[in-house]
Order: sequence, then C-alpha cells, then structure tokens
Amino acid sequence: MWRFLRIRKDRVILLAAVGLAVCAGLAALGYWYFVSPTKLTVAVGPRDGVEHGLIAAYGEALVERKRDIRLRIVGFDDVKASAEALQRGKVDLAVVRPDVLLPTNSATVAILREEALVVVAPAANKIADFAGLEKKRLGVVSHHDADLPVIGSVLRHYDLASPNLTLVPLDVAGVAEAFSSKRVDALAFVAPPVSREAGEIMRPVLVASAGKVSVIPVDEAEALALKMPALSAATVPVGSLAGRPKLPTEEIKTIAVSYRLMARTDLDRVTISKVAQYLFQMRSRIAQAAPSVNLMKAPETETSTSATLPNHQGAIDYFNREQMTFMDRYGDLLWLALFASGGLGSGFAWVAQLFVRKRRELVDQVLDRVLCILGEAREAKTTAELDDLSVEIDGLVTHAVRHARRRTTGTKTMSALIVAIDSARAAIADRRRDLLADVKPPTAKETGPRLAPAPRAGTR
Repeated sequence: MWRFLRIRKDRVILLAAVGLAVCAGLAALGYWYFVSPTKLTVAVGPRDGVEHGLIAAYGEALVERKRDIRLRIVGFDDVKASAEALQRGKVDLAVVRPDVLLPTNSATVAILREEALVVVAPAANKIADFAGLEKKRLGVVSHHDADLPVIGSVLRHYDLASPNLTLVPLDVAGVAEAFSSKRVDALAFVAPPVSREAGEIMRPVLVASAGKVSVIPVDEAEALALKMPALSAATVPVGSLAGRPKLPTEEIKTIAVSYRLMARTDLDRVTISKVAQYLFQMRSRIAQAAPSVNLMKAPETETSTSATLPNHQGAIDYFNREQMTFMDRYGDLLWLALFASGGLGSGFAWVAQLFVRKRRELVDQVLDRVLCILGEAREAKTTAELDDLSVEIDGLVTHAVRHARRRTTGTKTMSALIVAIDSARAAIADRRRDLLADVKPPTAKETGPRLAPAPRAGTR
C-alpha cells in the first residue's frame, strides 16, 4: 500500500512539472512571436536598377530605426523574373511592372514610380496630335525592353501601325543627329517626366528645334487604361520636361506604366500595413541614398477594393488610417488565454488538494489500523500473535514520525494517533500478562512419585 501511494505521489509531481514546463514554453514562444522582427523576402530586378537601390535603402533604414520588419533582398536580372518569383510564391514581396508580368496572387503595397509616355516634336513640324503622326517617322528611345510594346499599343489604338508610321529606334546620344538630319519627325520615350532620364532626352530635342517643341497629348488615356489595365492614365505637369522654355505650357494627358511594390495576398494584413507605414514614414531617410523614392506615391484608395490592379488589404488599412491595434488583433486570444489560465490554475489547485487529501487519507488509515490492533490485542490467543501486532505497531510508528517531520498532518490528528498507539501497546501488554498468568504449575502426577527422605543417623 505504501509503495502504491508513493508512486501516485511521484506521478502528481511529474504532472505538475510537465504543466509548468508547458506554461513556460508557451510564455517563451509568445515573447519570441511578439518581440522578434518579422522577416520578409523581396525580389527586385534588375540588380543594378533604381528600385534595387531604393529597396536596399529601405532595408537599411528598418535596421537603423530598429523597426519590427526585416527585409532580405533577392536580386534578379529583370522585373519579369522578380514577378515570376512572386507568382511562384518563392518570395513575400517583389518589384513588379504590371505591363510586363502581373502576378495573380499578389496586390499593390505602393507605387514606387510611374513612367509616362512622352511624345514630342519640333513645333516647325506642325504635329499637334497623334493623327498628325500619320506617314511620319517616329524616333523611339527605350530604357526597357517593354517600352517599345507599350508605345506600339498606343500607336495601334490610333491606327498608326506600319506602314502608316515608321518607327526609328534611337539611343540618347543619337537624338540630336536624328533631328538635324531629318531622319525623324517626332520622338517618343517612356520615363518619369521630372526625372534625370527625361531631361537628358529633352535637351538635344530643344537644341535641334531652337527651343520650340510641341508635346503631343494622349487624349484617350482613360479609354486606353480601361482597354489595357496594366497601364494607367497620367498627366505631364506644367514645366516638368523643361523650365526654360517652360515645357509643357499646360498639363498634358498621357498613358503611364508603373513600378509597384507588390505582396502576396495571403500575407498577414497587419504585417503589410507596417511595411507600407514604414516605407512612407521613412521616405526622407531613404531619399538620402535613393532619391527616386521621392517619386513614390500611394495607389488610388477610392477604388482600392474594385480596382483592376487591386491594393493589398494591409496597405488599404494604412492609407485609410484603419490599422488594427494590438487589442483589435489579439483581444480575443488574450481573453481566451485568461480563461485558460484560470482553468489551468483550478486544475493545479485540484491536483494539490488531491495530493493533500491522499496524505490525510494515509494518516487516517494508520489511525484506523491502530484501532483495529487495539481490538485484536484483546482477543489474541497466543503470545506469538501479540508479537506480530507489536512489530506492526512499530512500522506504523515509523510512518507517523515521517509525517510529523514533513508537517503535513495537524496537531489534533497526531495527538489522537499517539493516544491510539499507546492504548494499543497497553492492550498488548495487558493481554500478554493474562496469557502468562493462565499457565498453571505442574501437578504431582505430572512430575512422578516422590521419594521418601533418607533416615537420620541414630534412628531405626
């Protein structure tokens, strides 16, 4: 019986230790989850492009400001390869140009920059719109392999495909010579209007036309954007192409392509909300290493949920100032944890109470056994039975002393146990005396005939 009770005690202690270890492990896991930074992988192409420098500067700013987001940049040869990596789910975010390849499993976080289609011609050529380009020679300067298909799409909308229009590929260095030799009548390129690239292209055009240049608008920009969702309607601001002379003299409609930071739609919206927040908040810090970040803008928010190029829900939360607070996100879990901890505490209390009750039951069993010995001693028939009872009482006394050392038993219980043990010992002693007194001395018949005493000397 004592061995069984000791085994039960060891099991209770083991269960309590396991429970405490589980609680400590859950607490450590929760601390790691909430404190450690979230690591995201970003695909960027090309490796030496403007966007690669921007994302690298953003990653450095996150580390410098000790934000809870970390970026691991994976370089690719071009934006198509980076978009493919996002489409296959190998990365969390990527720099994407939608007209090249639009991943179907992602949504926009931010528009890093837009490149507008700009078409210019010397004023002397009297080309005021796209219809005036018919039967003309259009020079094309492209910085990306996808620029020419974009220009071709716009020209086809105006029915200016070959042979109605001749395209002449050019590089920046050959623009001045092409105009001076009359090899081209107009020039088209895709670039941000206020960028250094646009300025380098416009400079030889202004020189060749004596500063008199016409900017040809894309009047059906909205219709083209609906027809080709990867493109967007844009405007060329006044004076963005040149300041002296001011060019254009009024806002010009055109079509634009965009370089976007996109994220997988299955990523946590709170995490992506932080990515957008930190990106826009640290713009001035990023601009020190990547000035192109000044061209970054937020995607359209009024039609963000129904846009052809949808925005990520996390980015929408930030732009609409509807970011989820800690309690919004984890309130239900905290309440469940509180209820669970209450139940766990009740469970430990029950186990402790069960253990104490087992200890009390152990003392009660000792006391009950001593009382039984008290009755058995009065009815013992032999001294051998009394000897066995005395040995058993010695064992019970040993257990009683161990309980007294551990202070797990009340004073009243121990006093009752001591009285019972003394009474049992007294009963054993009394019964032993009675058994010994019942033994009679031997009779004459039992001992044999008695011999007569020897006669004294002098007698007959």
